[in-house]
Amino acid sequence: MTQELNFYIISDSIGETGLKLAQAIAAQYEDIAPRYSRVPFVHTEEKLMATIDAAKADDAVVIATLVTPGLGQYAREYARQQGVALTDVMAPLLKEATAKTHAAPSGIAGAVHNLNARYFDRISAMEFAVLYDDGKDPKGFLEADIVLLGVSRTSKTPLSLFLANRNLKVANLPLVPNAHIPDEIWKVDPHKIFGLTTDASVLMEFRRQRMIAYGLNPDTAYSAREQVDEELKFADDLYKKIGCEVINTAQRSIEETATLILEKLGFDQFDNQ
Repeated sequence: MTQELNFYIISDSIGETGLKLAQAIAAQYEDIAPRYSRVPFVHTEEKLMATIDAAKADDAVVIATLVTPGLGQYAREYARQQGVALTDVMAPLLKEATAKTHAAPSGIAGAVHNLNARYFDRISAMEFAVLYDDGKDPKGFLEADIVLLGVSRTSKTPLSLFLANRNLKVANLPLVPNAHIPDEIWKVDPHKIFGLTTDASVLMEFRRQRMIAYGLNPDTAYSAREQVDEELKFADDLYKKIGCEVINTAQRSIEETATLILEKLGFDQFDNQ
């Protein structure tokens, strides 16, 4: 029987950190239906008390990511008085970091989201990924930090956008048997190129579900085994000619595939955030 579990995420910024943590926790349970209530920009004790009161009424697990001086302590004390399960994520980590560095934290909420040069680089990378998605302009391959190749439905576009969020310029090219491969591809350092592949059965089902989502007949040449095998072989042969790294995305999330790419390129994934 599926149980509902309420999460309240309290933050003096946007609450993205707490939300991701709550989602990671919920993912550990098969029979749990999570409900997330994110309460961002909490800067007053009044709003904090009202949120904790609401969480108590919903019998919720509360995750707090508060850095505003004094607010985290107030949240912990008030939650204890109300009998609410509240975990203050930031406080113990800030305490340890301060002990190690002997430096005081800024206490600025949302400091990681400041509009600095890194932020604008990220926006530029996102625009690059959109501009050079699906091989729209071959010159993008020469300007990209990473080039992704793959047949249809191997997660090229979402992976491009995910990596762009790490401030990396990504261009991708869909592969179709016997189609012309842009000359620019052969001018790119093979170490920057990643060939995406998958299992035939996974690709067939992915394509069938895609056609169903469009309200179309799922059993067409697009999802047929013969067609899928031909496309995957064409891609595999091309990867061998290029000499690029090949990654099977069949049982991997976008995050896992991106981590493999960053590791192969020698990037620390956290340096690009």
